[in-house]
Amino acid sequence: MARLYRILMRIAYLTAGAGGMYCGSCLHDNTLAAALLKLGEDVILAPIYTPIRTDEDDVSAGRVFFGGINAYLQQKYPLFRRLPRWLDRWLDHPALLRMASNGASVDPAELGALTVSMLRGEHGHQRKELEILVDWLCEDVKPEVVHLSNAMMLGLAREIRDRCRVPIVCTLSGEDIFIEKLKAPYYEQVRALLRERAADVDAFIALNNYYADFMAEYLDVPRERIHVVPHGLDLAGHGTREPHPPGQLQRIGYLARICYDKGLHLLVEACEQLAARGELPAFELHAAGYLGKGDRKYFEELEARVAKGPLAGRFHYHGEVDRQAKIAFLQSLDLMALPTVYRESKGIPVLEAWANAVPVVLPNHGAFPQMIEDSRGGLLHEALDPGDLADKLATLLNDADLVNSLGRSGQNAVRSRYQAAAMAECTREVYRLVAKEVAPPLSAMRAV
Repeated sequence: MARLYRILMRIAYLTAGAGGMYCGSCLHDNTLAAALLKLGEDVILAPIYTPIRTDEDDVSAGRVFFGGINAYLQQKYPLFRRLPRWLDRWLDHPALLRMASNGASVDPAELGALTVSMLRGEHGHQRKELEILVDWLCEDVKPEVVHLSNAMMLGLAREIRDRCRVPIVCTLSGEDIFIEKLKAPYYEQVRALLRERAADVDAFIALNNYYADFMAEYLDVPRERIHVVPHGLDLAGHGTREPHPPGQLQRIGYLARICYDKGLHLLVEACEQLAARGELPAFELHAAGYLGKGDRKYFEELEARVAKGPLAGRFHYHGEVDRQAKIAFLQSLDLMALPTVYRESKGIPVLEAWANAVPVVLPNHGAFPQMIEDSRGGLLHEALDPGDLADKLATLLNDADLVNSLGRSGQNAVRSRYQAAAMAECTREVYRLVAKEVAPPLSAMRAV
């Protein structure tokens, strides 16, 4: 029988671990890598800093590069920049990194010097870690494309490109939220290094037009170098919520990290206003998401406020939820709100709500206007305005038919345009473009 062959690309995808929490970028990277593997591509998903945490099957490699312990020690103490590689490998053990990351700080105010050093790449204090990574890529992986999961990795690009002689793709993933909180002089240094190092990348990927336009100016790169590939969900397990019958408590939901930037306090204030009105159907506010050590005071103050106000007994926090619990949580809701303080660049929880036919109320900034226009899956409110948010929530609480219509529209959009296979197909086209794939070498042929 004749053997059939097809062309595969060997892709090294470097993803940044988030210190033990579920984060949108980790979820995106793992879902994309898994979808590319299903398409038959040869993908290695390699964690940077810490192991990733995802609520789907983890397809990442077992080895971690630039382990957070090593990166920190090499930043602080010159001795650790000269340790033998076998000891580095021990300090990068995933189990050790998981333990260490539980109390690790992600406060930009404390990470300015380390951020600058990482962006300096081959000239930074973590040069040894970069050499280990590039040796592995060039000698063991031999990729045809290297994909960086965010712009904070731009310091790696030049050495990878020069030694491995492969094109570099970089996803843009909300980096400005971190950067804008850096203190002087690190803020100015990071902005300059990002603009310099962006020239080492062949193509960028943003999840929406808003962030592509924003980052073109932020990084000072031509807009045509930034491709828009919307996030896609693995739809396994997602379904249609069952609407609550008339007279039963309606559920307003929040699904995101518990922190000031995500705007839970704005939603609480809006719901307090609704509760004080009295003429609306009875409702509760349900929240779920990761609560880090640095945000516990914020949440405790919010809980204390709720206990003394009109929402007393009507606010419920479900903690951090895994995939099964997350889907069950979403399907228990009637509507969801995510009133972010900052301009959102991804909006993955919104897509997850839509996957379960839950309509959303979102601020009219960042990526959200484009998402609502494309899907017709919710309503927009004036950003940072709890009063207008309360009005939009009231509109939905009073109109079950509108809730169901918006939920179905959002669900149709996810199933047709925001699903993992479509994301993988579009990303593969970007890879092929930058690799200028015309006549693949024999080494790229694989037997089916």
